Amino acid sequence: MTEPGEAAWISTRCWQVDSFVEDFVYISEQAADYQAETRVRTVGVDYLSVGGYHADGAKIHRILLTAGIWIIEGLDLSAVRAGRYDMICLPVKLHGSDGAPARAVLRPIT
Repeated sequence: MTEPGEAAWISTRCWQVDSFVEDFVYISEQAADYQAETRVRTVGVDYLSVGGYHADGAKIHRILLTAGIWIIEGLDLSAVRAGRYDMICLPVKLHGSDGAPARAVLRPIT
């Protein structure tokens, strides 16, 4: 669990440097299993993968996708204030692809 404001630091650290950040925050195998068991529907992360660079990223993807969990990677959350939001994600359908670019929009819950 991150502290208030910490998530913005993570996004800023990863997205606003010229080099690839190898030690980015990712979903552990235990967390992926838990999300699958509790029937989470979507997981979004603020860098390039739900799996770690030095960990078994393919395994994390497999756990989530096998459970029918949609994965949204590459979110830049650095300008998002703490709070509750609805997220609307509109992927571009690409024939024969297993992924696609998308426009993700946050709408504050009032």
